[in-house]
Amino acid sequence: MTLGRSGLRVSQACLGTMNFGTDPSAPTPEAEARRIVGEFLDAGHNFIDTADTYRGGTSEEVTGRAIAHRRDDVVLATKGAAPQGAGPNQRGLSRIHLTRALEASLRRLNTDHIDLYQCHMPDAGTPVEETMATLDGFVRSGKVRYLGCSNFTAAGIVSAQWAAQRGGGTPFISLQANYSLIARAIEAEIVPTCQQLGLGVLAYSPLGGGLLAGRYQRGTDPEPGSRLAQWAAMPSPVARAYVTGLLADRHFDIAVEVAAIAAELGVSTPAVALAWLAGRPGLTSVILGPRSAEQLAANLAALASGLPEAVAARLQDATRFLAAPAVDGRHHAT
Repeated sequence: MTLGRSGLRVSQACLGTMNFGTDPSAPTPEAEARRIVGEFLDAGHNFIDTADTYRGGTSEEVTGRAIAHRRDDVVLATKGAAPQGAGPNQRGLSRIHLTRALEASLRRLNTDHIDLYQCHMPDAGTPVEETMATLDGFVRSGKVRYLGCSNFTAAGIVSAQWAAQRGGGTPFISLQANYSLIARAIEAEIVPTCQQLGLGVLAYSPLGGGLLAGRYQRGTDPEPGSRLAQWAAMPSPVARAYVTGLLADRHFDIAVEVAAIAAELGVSTPAVALAWLAGRPGLTSVILGPRSAEQLAANLAALASGLPEAVAARLQDATRFLAAPAVDGRHHAT
Protein backbone atom coordinates (compact mmCIF):
# COMPACT_ATOMS: atom_id res chain seq x y z
CA MET A 1 0.00 0.00 0.00
CA THR A 2 1.09 3.59 -0.51
CA LEU A 3 2.13 5.73 2.44
CA GLY A 4 -0.16 8.71 2.70
CA ARG A 5 -0.58 10.90 -0.35
CA SER A 6 2.59 9.66 -2.03
CA GLY A 7 3.82 6.97 -4.36
CA LEU A 8 5.93 5.29 -1.67
CA ARG A 9 4.82 1.69 -1.21
CA VAL A 10 5.32 0.12 2.19
CA SER A 11 4.32 -3.14 3.84
CA GLN A 12 1.59 -3.32 6.44
CA ALA A 13 4.18 -4.67 8.84
CA CYS A 14 6.95 -2.25 9.78
CA LEU A 15 9.96 -3.62 11.63
CA GLY A 16 10.78 -1.48 14.65
CA THR A 17 14.39 -1.73 15.77
CA MET A 18 14.36 -0.09 19.20
CA ASN A 19 15.54 -3.37 20.75
CA PHE A 20 18.60 -3.63 18.50
CA GLY A 21 21.91 -2.60 20.01
CA THR A 22 25.52 -3.43 20.69
CA ASP A 23 25.66 -2.92 24.47
CA PRO A 24 25.30 -5.99 26.70
CA SER A 25 21.90 -4.82 27.94
CA ALA A 26 20.36 -4.59 24.48
CA PRO A 27 17.29 -6.86 24.30
CA THR A 28 18.29 -7.97 20.80
CA PRO A 29 22.02 -8.47 20.12
CA GLU A 30 23.37 -7.91 16.64
CA ALA A 31 23.41 -11.52 15.48
CA GLU A 32 19.72 -11.94 16.29
CA ALA A 33 18.94 -8.53 14.80
CA ARG A 34 20.46 -9.61 11.50
CA ARG A 35 18.39 -12.78 11.59
CA ILE A 36 15.21 -10.78 12.26
CA VAL A 37 15.90 -8.36 9.42
CA GLY A 38 16.68 -11.17 7.00
CA GLU A 39 13.52 -13.11 7.81
CA PHE A 40 11.40 -9.95 7.69
CA LEU A 41 12.63 -9.09 4.20
CA ASP A 42 12.47 -12.70 3.01
CA ALA A 43 8.80 -12.77 4.04
CA GLY A 44 8.11 -9.99 1.55
CA HIS A 45 8.01 -6.96 3.87
CA ASN A 46 10.05 -3.83 3.20
CA PHE A 47 9.49 -1.17 5.88
CA ILE A 48 12.08 -0.74 8.69
CA ASP A 49 12.01 2.01 11.33
CA THR A 50 14.67 3.23 13.74
CA ALA A 51 15.74 6.48 15.43
CA ASP A 52 18.91 8.28 16.44
CA THR A 53 18.05 7.97 20.12
CA TYR A 54 17.44 4.20 20.27
CA ARG A 55 20.13 2.42 22.28
CA GLY A 56 22.30 5.54 22.12
CA GLY A 57 22.46 5.38 18.33
CA THR A 58 23.59 1.78 18.15
CA SER A 59 20.18 0.70 16.85
CA GLU A 60 20.94 2.68 13.70
CA GLU A 61 24.40 1.15 13.45
CA VAL A 62 23.10 -2.42 13.76
CA THR A 63 20.24 -1.72 11.37
CA GLY A 64 22.60 -0.21 8.81
CA ARG A 65 24.84 -3.27 8.86
CA ALA A 66 21.88 -5.65 8.72
CA ILE A 67 20.45 -4.07 5.55
CA ALA A 68 23.71 -3.17 3.83
CA HIS A 69 23.56 -5.96 1.26
CA ARG A 70 19.83 -5.39 0.60
CA ARG A 71 19.54 -1.62 0.82
CA ASP A 72 17.40 -1.31 -2.31
CA ASP A 73 14.86 -3.76 -0.85
CA VAL A 74 14.23 -1.54 2.17
CA VAL A 75 12.15 1.54 2.86
CA LEU A 76 14.36 2.87 5.64
CA ALA A 77 12.89 5.27 8.19
CA THR A 78 14.61 7.07 11.02
CA LYS A 79 13.92 10.05 13.24
CA GLY A 80 15.58 13.16 14.60
CA ALA A 81 14.81 15.69 17.37
CA ALA A 82 15.57 13.73 20.55
CA PRO A 83 18.44 14.97 22.75
CA GLN A 84 21.89 14.02 21.49
CA GLY A 85 23.80 15.83 24.22
CA ALA A 86 23.43 18.36 27.01
CA GLY A 87 23.77 21.50 24.89
CA PRO A 88 20.78 23.69 24.01
CA ASN A 89 21.29 23.07 20.27
CA GLN A 90 21.59 19.29 20.63
CA ARG A 91 17.87 18.61 20.55
CA GLY A 92 14.68 19.80 18.89
CA LEU A 93 13.61 20.71 15.36
CA SER A 94 15.86 23.69 14.67
CA ARG A 95 17.89 23.87 11.47
CA ILE A 96 21.16 23.45 13.35
CA HIS A 97 20.10 20.35 15.26
CA LEU A 98 18.19 18.61 12.48
CA THR A 99 21.10 19.09 10.09
CA ARG A 100 23.54 17.58 12.56
CA ALA A 101 21.12 14.79 13.42
CA LEU A 102 20.57 13.80 9.80
CA GLU A 103 24.28 13.70 9.03
CA ALA A 104 24.93 11.57 12.10
CA SER A 105 22.13 9.16 11.18
CA LEU A 106 23.46 8.80 7.65
CA ARG A 107 26.89 7.91 9.07
CA ARG A 108 25.53 5.39 11.56
CA LEU A 109 23.26 3.78 8.98
CA ASN A 110 26.08 3.82 6.42
CA THR A 111 23.79 5.03 3.66
CA ASP A 112 23.61 8.05 1.39
CA HIS A 113 19.90 8.65 1.89
CA ILE A 114 16.97 8.09 4.25
CA ASP A 115 13.72 7.03 2.64
CA LEU A 116 11.48 8.47 5.38
CA TYR A 117 12.93 11.08 7.75
CA GLN A 118 10.66 11.88 10.69
CA CYS A 119 10.43 14.57 13.32
CA HIS A 120 10.47 12.43 16.45
CA MET A 121 8.47 14.86 18.58
CA PRO A 122 7.17 18.44 18.42
CA ASP A 123 9.37 21.39 19.33
CA ALA A 124 7.42 24.43 20.51
CA GLY A 125 10.61 26.47 20.67
CA THR A 126 11.32 26.38 16.91
CA PRO A 127 9.13 28.10 14.31
CA VAL A 128 7.40 25.47 12.20
CA GLU A 129 8.47 27.36 9.09
CA GLU A 130 12.12 26.83 9.99
CA THR A 131 11.59 23.12 10.56
CA MET A 132 9.68 22.53 7.32
CA ALA A 133 12.12 24.60 5.25
CA THR A 134 15.03 22.63 6.70
CA LEU A 135 13.35 19.31 5.95
CA ASP A 136 12.53 20.44 2.41
CA GLY A 137 16.22 21.22 1.96
CA PHE A 138 17.05 17.64 2.92
CA VAL A 139 14.70 16.36 0.22
CA ARG A 140 16.07 18.73 -2.41
CA SER A 141 19.62 17.64 -1.55
CA GLY A 142 18.72 13.98 -2.19
CA LYS A 143 19.64 12.92 1.35
CA VAL A 144 15.98 12.32 2.21
CA ARG A 145 13.18 11.02 0.00
CA TYR A 146 10.02 11.58 2.11
CA LEU A 147 9.09 13.33 5.35
CA GLY A 148 7.05 12.28 8.36
CA CYS A 149 6.39 13.16 11.97
CA SER A 150 5.80 11.36 15.26
CA ASN A 151 3.75 12.26 18.34
CA PHE A 152 2.30 15.40 16.76
CA THR A 153 -1.15 16.68 17.70
CA ALA A 154 -3.81 17.28 15.07
CA ALA A 155 -3.13 21.02 15.31
CA GLY A 156 0.59 20.43 14.92
CA ILE A 157 0.04 18.36 11.79
CA VAL A 158 -2.15 21.08 10.25
CA SER A 159 0.38 23.77 11.12
CA ALA A 160 3.25 21.81 9.54
CA GLN A 161 1.33 21.04 6.36
CA TRP A 162 0.30 24.66 5.96
CA ALA A 163 3.88 25.84 6.53
CA ALA A 164 5.13 23.47 3.84
CA GLN A 165 2.44 24.66 1.44
CA ARG A 166 3.11 28.35 2.10
CA GLY A 167 6.81 27.86 1.52
CA GLY A 168 6.38 25.72 -1.59
CA GLY A 169 8.12 22.88 0.24
CA THR A 170 7.68 19.18 0.96
CA PRO A 171 4.79 18.11 3.24
CA PHE A 172 4.64 15.22 5.67
CA ILE A 173 3.28 11.93 4.32
CA SER A 174 3.09 10.04 7.62
CA LEU A 175 2.49 10.23 11.34
CA GLN A 176 3.73 7.76 13.95
CA ALA A 177 1.46 7.53 16.97
CA ASN A 178 0.83 5.41 20.04
CA TYR A 179 -2.12 3.26 18.97
CA SER A 180 -3.52 0.06 20.44
CA LEU A 181 -6.60 -1.32 22.15
CA ILE A 182 -5.60 0.63 25.26
CA ALA A 183 -4.55 3.78 23.41
CA ARG A 184 -7.27 4.91 21.03
CA ALA A 185 -7.23 8.66 21.64
CA ILE A 186 -5.85 9.38 18.17
CA GLU A 187 -9.14 8.23 16.62
CA ALA A 188 -10.90 11.38 17.83
CA GLU A 189 -8.95 14.05 15.92
CA ILE A 190 -5.56 12.84 14.75
CA VAL A 191 -6.61 10.01 12.42
CA PRO A 192 -9.30 12.14 10.70
CA THR A 193 -6.79 14.96 10.27
CA CYS A 194 -4.27 12.58 8.73
CA GLN A 195 -6.90 11.21 6.36
CA GLN A 196 -7.94 14.70 5.28
CA LEU A 197 -4.40 15.99 4.78
CA GLY A 198 -2.91 12.89 3.17
CA LEU A 199 -0.80 11.33 5.94
CA GLY A 200 -0.56 7.61 6.49
CA VAL A 201 -0.71 6.48 10.12
CA LEU A 202 1.98 4.22 11.58
CA ALA A 203 1.06 2.60 14.90
CA TYR A 204 3.75 2.06 17.52
CA SER A 205 3.32 0.18 20.81
CA PRO A 206 0.57 -1.98 19.26
CA LEU A 207 0.68 -4.26 22.31
CA GLY A 208 0.31 -1.43 24.78
CA GLY A 209 3.91 -1.49 25.94
CA GLY A 210 3.60 -5.22 26.65
CA LEU A 211 0.41 -5.01 28.71
CA LEU A 212 -1.64 -6.73 25.98
CA ALA A 213 0.97 -9.47 25.76
CA GLY A 214 0.50 -10.36 29.44
CA ARG A 215 3.91 -9.11 30.54
CA TYR A 216 2.59 -7.11 33.51
CA GLN A 217 0.13 -7.98 36.28
CA ARG A 218 -2.36 -5.78 38.07
CA GLY A 219 -1.15 -4.59 41.46
CA THR A 220 2.40 -5.84 40.86
CA ASP A 221 5.43 -3.71 40.12
CA PRO A 222 7.04 -4.30 36.72
CA GLU A 223 9.61 -7.06 36.88
CA PRO A 224 13.17 -5.76 37.44
CA GLY A 225 14.95 -5.39 34.12
CA SER A 226 11.73 -4.99 32.13
CA ARG A 227 11.25 -1.93 29.95
CA LEU A 228 8.62 -0.39 32.22
CA ALA A 229 10.80 -0.97 35.28
CA GLN A 230 13.63 0.87 33.54
CA TRP A 231 11.37 3.79 32.65
CA ALA A 232 9.87 3.96 36.13
CA ALA A 233 13.38 4.27 37.61
CA MET A 234 14.39 7.17 35.38
CA PRO A 235 14.66 10.73 36.64
CA SER A 236 12.32 11.99 33.93
CA PRO A 237 8.88 12.75 35.41
CA VAL A 238 7.39 12.28 31.93
CA ALA A 239 8.68 8.71 31.72
CA ARG A 240 7.41 7.88 35.21
CA ALA A 241 3.99 9.40 34.46
CA TYR A 242 3.78 7.32 31.30
CA VAL A 243 4.36 4.11 33.28
CA THR A 244 1.78 5.09 35.90
CA GLY A 245 -0.79 5.86 33.21
CA LEU A 246 -0.11 2.66 31.31
CA LEU A 247 -0.61 0.48 34.39
CA ALA A 248 -4.07 1.89 35.14
CA ASP A 249 -6.83 -0.50 36.22
CA ARG A 250 -8.86 0.30 33.10
CA HIS A 251 -6.01 -0.94 30.91
CA PHE A 252 -5.77 -4.19 32.86
CA ASP A 253 -9.54 -4.63 32.41
CA ILE A 254 -9.00 -4.47 28.66
CA ALA A 255 -6.09 -6.89 28.84
CA VAL A 256 -8.37 -9.36 30.66
CA GLU A 257 -10.99 -9.03 27.92
CA VAL A 258 -8.40 -9.56 25.21
CA ALA A 259 -7.09 -12.64 27.00
CA ALA A 260 -10.63 -14.03 27.28
CA ILE A 261 -11.23 -13.55 23.55
CA ALA A 262 -7.88 -15.13 22.75
CA ALA A 263 -8.80 -18.18 24.81
CA GLU A 264 -12.14 -18.49 23.01
CA LEU A 265 -10.44 -18.28 19.60
CA GLY A 266 -7.54 -20.53 20.58
CA VAL A 267 -4.91 -17.89 19.76
CA SER A 268 -2.47 -15.73 21.72
CA THR A 269 -3.40 -12.39 23.25
CA PRO A 270 -0.90 -10.52 21.01
CA ALA A 271 -2.59 -12.14 18.01
CA VAL A 272 -5.95 -10.63 19.00
CA ALA A 273 -4.50 -7.17 19.66
CA LEU A 274 -2.54 -7.05 16.40
CA ALA A 275 -5.35 -8.41 14.27
CA TRP A 276 -7.73 -5.78 15.65
CA LEU A 277 -5.29 -2.98 14.97
CA ALA A 278 -4.55 -4.13 11.43
CA GLY A 279 -8.18 -3.54 10.52
CA ARG A 280 -8.47 0.03 11.77
CA PRO A 281 -9.50 2.73 9.25
CA GLY A 282 -6.74 5.14 8.24
CA LEU A 283 -3.92 2.86 9.41
CA THR A 284 -1.11 2.12 6.96
CA SER A 285 1.43 0.09 8.95
CA VAL A 286 1.86 -1.50 12.37
CA ILE A 287 5.32 -1.16 13.90
CA LEU A 288 6.42 -4.46 15.41
CA GLY A 289 9.30 -4.58 17.89
CA PRO A 290 10.24 -8.26 18.17
CA ARG A 291 13.16 -9.33 20.34
CA SER A 292 13.62 -12.55 18.40
CA ALA A 293 12.90 -14.07 15.02
CA GLU A 294 10.34 -16.33 16.68
CA GLN A 295 8.44 -13.32 18.01
CA LEU A 296 8.60 -11.75 14.57
CA ALA A 297 7.06 -14.80 12.93
CA ALA A 298 4.23 -14.90 15.47
CA ASN A 299 3.51 -11.18 15.07
CA LEU A 300 3.49 -11.34 11.28
CA ALA A 301 1.05 -14.25 11.39
CA ALA A 302 -1.19 -12.30 13.77
CA LEU A 303 -1.33 -9.28 11.49
CA ALA A 304 -2.49 -11.44 8.62
CA SER A 305 -5.04 -13.45 10.60
CA GLY A 306 -8.02 -11.10 10.86
CA LEU A 307 -10.83 -11.25 13.42
CA PRO A 308 -14.46 -12.38 13.18
CA GLU A 309 -16.74 -9.36 12.83
CA ALA A 310 -18.49 -10.06 16.12
CA VAL A 311 -15.17 -10.22 17.97
CA ALA A 312 -13.98 -6.95 16.45
CA ALA A 313 -17.24 -5.30 17.51
CA ARG A 314 -16.85 -6.69 21.04
CA LEU A 315 -13.37 -5.22 21.29
CA GLN A 316 -14.61 -1.94 19.86
CA ASP A 317 -17.23 -1.65 22.57
CA ALA A 318 -14.89 -2.72 25.36
CA THR A 319 -12.31 -0.05 24.54
CA ARG A 320 -14.36 2.81 23.08
CA PHE A 321 -13.28 6.35 23.95
CA LEU A 322 -10.37 5.19 26.03
CA ALA A 323 -7.71 7.89 26.22
CA ALA A 324 -4.06 7.02 25.65
CA PRO A 325 -1.21 7.95 27.97
CA ALA A 326 -0.30 11.48 26.92
CA VAL A 327 3.29 10.84 25.97
CA ASP A 328 5.23 7.88 24.60
CA GLY A 329 7.62 7.19 27.45
CA ARG A 330 10.15 5.40 25.24
CA HIS A 331 11.05 8.71 23.60
CA HIS A 332 12.12 10.12 26.94
CA ALA A 333 13.93 7.07 28.18
CA THR A 334 17.30 7.69 26.55
